[in-house]
Amino acid sequence: MADFVREVMTPGVVAVRPDASLVEAAQLMRSQDIGDVVVADGQQVVGVLTDRDITVRAVADGDDPAVVSAESVCTRDPVLLAPDDPVGAAVALMRTHAVRRLPVVEDGLPVGMVSLGDLAEAQDPDSALAQISRAEPADRDAR
Repeated sequence: MADFVREVMTPGVVAVRPDASLVEAAQLMRSQDIGDVVVADGQQVVGVLTDRDITVRAVADGDDPAVVSAESVCTRDPVLLAPDDPVGAAVALMRTHAVRRLPVVEDGLPVGMVSLGDLAEAQDPDSALAQISRAEPADRDAR
């Protein structure tokens, strides 16, 4: 079982500028096969934008994703972790703040993300959530 966030996090961060459109962010998510991006102003984490944020906070309201900015829809001032924080701290923060993903920051710079799936895989590899997290994405061309 992992002790520290660095052992369970997904290294590397995909980021967009605060003024990036939701279309830009969604295209980046699709090309990277991810469900979230960090919204960063320079090297400062401003927020986290998920595919669900785009859907529920913009598209469902009829907003034009080509003109709405990532910053206006993201979860601002996200809870952050450090790579040397205990895995238990990540679990507690997710529970307390009802979030599924947390950016990992070292020396002020985003270095990774830890997700609920990452934690499930580390703590109970045989759980349904861990198995789903490991599964390859569905073939888009098969639809």
